[in-house]
Order: sequence, then structure tokens, then C-alpha cells
Amino acid sequence: MHFTIQPSEIFKPMFILMLAYLIKQNPPDADGYSWKDFFKLNIYILLPFVLIAKEPDLGTAMVLLLVGYGTLFIIGVNKKIWITLFIIIGISGPFLFNSLHDYQKKRITDFMAEKPSYHVKQSIIAIGSGGLSGKASKEATQTRYKFLPISTSDFIFAYFVERFGFWGALSLIFTYALLVIHLITLNFKLKDDYFARVITTGISFLIFVYSSVNIAMTIGLAPVVGVPLPFFSYGGSSFITFMIFFGILENTLAFRFDPTHKSVKYK
Repeated sequence: MHFTIQPSEIFKPMFILMLAYLIKQNPPDADGYSWKDFFKLNIYILLPFVLIAKEPDLGTAMVLLLVGYGTLFIIGVNKKIWITLFIIIGISGPFLFNSLHDYQKKRITDFMAEKPSYHVKQSIIAIGSGGLSGKASKEATQTRYKFLPISTSDFIFAYFVERFGFWGALSLIFTYALLVIHLITLNFKLKDDYFARVITTGISFLIFVYSSVNIAMTIGLAPVVGVPLPFFSYGGSSFITFMIFFGILENTLAFRFDPTHKSVKYK
């Protein structure tokens, strides 16, 4: 049995820790980060994005980009900066699309088409056939007869809904929502502990982006990308990465009450 892990998976915890260190060293003012400080942090977000997108792994690169800027949004950046960025992205959208690989463009055009792709179509059929309470294993025809592709990883949500129905899907989404809300609300308790705040915020955004994109693509509301459902999709690399994240989080929350930990100064 061989086990492999993608370099981008190893980098995710490093990325969050890097942002936590940088923000702890230079916390934002009352009005948020200025242009100068924002540009400095911007380099540490865009450089990994470019390198991972060149693998090519645009899905993971986009996730890290959203997590990075989402974390900065929660920590605090001047509102004028966000407005300017949204305008620039809106204007440069067509140019960014032309720079994509052909298979990446196809995913977007399939998403924008009137009829969904084969994979999404079979996923929607599986979700619809689950009804309110789902089906037994022998009656889950979409999965049993292999109509539903990649049912253990990318489209595992569709398989889950076919087996456990609407109520099962609602329970799963509600669980993810509670976890994300809990992590976000820790920002109010941590206050000036920016290192812990960045870690909790980064993990919450990572879970939110992964779960929302995975679920949205199975019902045709997002392009099909290789984004796993956290703690659910088959595959060891994603699961190990999230376990590392929560290990770091638990360590950070536990040692923040240690006076020797508070006295440590990073150089």
C-alpha cells in the first residue's frame, strides 16, 4: 500500500502559520492595515498562489487565496483597499480567463452552459433520488451501478444524500456551519492574541471554502474542481492536513494561558 501526499497539502498549515507570525509581528491599526502593510502581506499570499497554480492545481491555489484574503478581512484591512481590489478584479476578469489552461476553461464553460455536464447531471439525479429519508444501500442505484462518478471523494456529498436523504444533508451542512461559526466567534474571546486569531480564522475559512465549493459543485452551482469535503472525502492527505490544523489550534489555545508562552518574543 502506497501513500502519497501533495506538496500543496503540506504547505497549507505552513501558510496559515506564516500569516499568523507576520500578523502577530505587525498587527493592524484601529482602521485596519494601510496600503503599505497590505502590500507586504499581499506578497506572501500571491506568491504561493502563483506557484501552486503552476503545478497546475488551480483549485488549491484559489482556496489558499480565499483563505488568505478572508483572514485579512476578519483581522482588519481598510475598506478603501477592498473596494479598489473588487474594481480591479472586475476589470481584469476577461484577461484572467484567457490565461487559464484549456481544461480549466472547459470546467467554467460547462458550468455556464444551459445543460450540466455528465458528472453533475448524475450527481443531481442521485441527490434527487434520495428523497427526504434516503435509500438503503441496495436501492441506491446511482452509486451501486457506478452512474455517479468519483462517489467516494469529489461527489461524496451526492452519495451521502442518496443514502440519507434531505434530512441527512441538512444535518451535515448544519454540522459544518456550527464548526465554522464556533471558530469565527473565537475571535471575540482571543481579542489581541493575533497569532491564535489568524489560526482559528484560517481554519474556519478553509473548512467553509472546501465544504461550500464541494457541495455547490455537486448540485451545479459551482464549476467542478478537485476539492474534497472536509473529514468526509476518501483520501488520507486532506484528512491528515485537517488533523494537523486542529492539533496546531488545540496547542495554541492551550498554551495561551501559560505565562511563559506569553512572554516569548519572536525575532
